[in-house]
Amino acid sequence: MNSNRRALVLGASGGIGGEVAVRLVQRGWEVHALQHRTRMAGRRGNGIYWWRGDAMNRDDVMQAAKGAALIVHAVNPSVYQDGDAQSLPMLQHSLDAAVAGGARLLLPGAACNYGPSAAVAEDAAQRPLTRRGLLRVEMERRLRDAVARGARALIVRSGDHFGPYAGNNWFSQAMVEPGRAPASLRYPGRAGVGHQWCYLPDLAETMLRLLDDERLGAFESFHVGGHWDADGSAMTAAIARAVGRPDLRVKRFPWALLRMSSPLLPMFREIAELRRLWQEPVRLDNRRLLDFLGEEPRTDLDTAVRETLIGMGCLEPVALEPAVQARARVAAPAPVATPIRPPSELPLELPIAA
Repeated sequence: MNSNRRALVLGASGGIGGEVAVRLVQRGWEVHALQHRTRMAGRRGNGIYWWRGDAMNRDDVMQAAKGAALIVHAVNPSVYQDGDAQSLPMLQHSLDAAVAGGARLLLPGAACNYGPSAAVAEDAAQRPLTRRGLLRVEMERRLRDAVARGARALIVRSGDHFGPYAGNNWFSQAMVEPGRAPASLRYPGRAGVGHQWCYLPDLAETMLRLLDDERLGAFESFHVGGHWDADGSAMTAAIARAVGRPDLRVKRFPWALLRMSSPLLPMFREIAELRRLWQEPVRLDNRRLLDFLGEEPRTDLDTAVRETLIGMGCLEPVALEPAVQARARVAAPAPVATPIRPPSELPLELPIAA
């Protein structure tokens, strides 16, 4: 990265956006965040300058991104609630800002771009099997177009997320119920089929190490290995160990119920479409990342699962890692009593979306 250490994070109150924002602040970046509804507008909290605005409003994004060398596009509206109609306009606004300022856009990617494979490299043909995968392919195509117009891009793809503040994910919305110690689990996958997981703090640290590397070209993409569960039993066993229940019952996920309900609830139809990604393994190959960085940051599975369950309120709190504590403060920012004047190049009154 050059000497400009100013970043705009879209989605800073979400899972990966919050994790990245914390680490940017810790590394001395001047971090700005855009949020549609916030009492933090015009103030600084947790080392982040909060702008009131909407990622669906191009003017808001362009204004907040002025002077930024990095734009983190971690906005992820639900594809099940007309999110595909929002995702592309939001991304285009970020890309327009990146082109205007010659900034690098960081896009968290996923495995849904690809079909089943034992080892998917970054240059593998993208043949998505789901609506979400098709959307992701189009998003990445637009990144390449923006690079041709003067932007820079970094895509970091990973498996299914989990973590203390991971937001929407299979771990906290399908397998384990937040707020209570699990009496049983629901596992979406088929026995004997591998599945790839990624602990969000590890993913964010990987992204920051890549951004700090001056060897990055104008367009780069990397795959994160994360935690590969070879037969679907490693994750459930780690949860059972964390809660001290070696006999914890693992139930089947009710895919059939989702299919039967899909005529009434389109959201269920879209979720049911993802079943194939749990029935056939898609494993992202991280060899290029290892060659580039020398290693991949990776918390051992038991520690990662334990801290995730603590963050979800499923286990009694213990002393968390400093980065996890900082992430908690970003996830729910408290109002700051005394406004802190933004940098000189910013207006004191930050823009308010219409």
